[in-house]
Amino acid sequence: MRIRNALAVTAAAAGTLAAIAAAPAQAAEFSSALKIKGVQYDAPGSDSNSCSTGNSKSEYLTVKNYSSSATVNLKGYRVKDATGNTFIFPANHYLQPGDYIKLRGGHGTDSDTNNVVYRQNCNFIWNNDKDTIKLSKPSGAGADVHSYSKSADDRDNNGYITYHG
Repeated sequence: MRIRNALAVTAAAAGTLAAIAAAPAQAAEFSSALKIKGVQYDAPGSDSNSCSTGNSKSEYLTVKNYSSSATVNLKGYRVKDATGNTFIFPANHYLQPGDYIKLRGGHGTDSDTNNVVYRQNCNFIWNNDKDTIKLSKPSGAGADVHSYSKSADDRDNNGYITYHG
């Protein structure tokens, strides 16, 4: 009888560990000053990735420095979606404490003054129904990650989701 109880406890513990291991990615909290503030995953209007007339510039990810004292250089930080579409910040962009930058689709001139970096690619990166956004440090360590679905996370249906206030 004791052996069966021990096996039941072991099985229950294994089930608990499996449930913990299967927790969603957004449950992870990383020690990073940079966090995903929000995402405009569905650009207003009909999606068109035409570089001359499209609206991929209206799709953007806002990354904010939540540190109260440290300036963070974005160079080498990586943004990635669930299917592996990746953008690596290629140049120095210094975010002062409390400052943010919008990573936009399309072509344009990066500007620290206007808080914008362009992916220099007119294709959309975020899916309009659901996706996962990963922000990684230059070392490869995680900085922030969030998954979303339009039906569960965009209650006002405006195509924008806020993560960290």
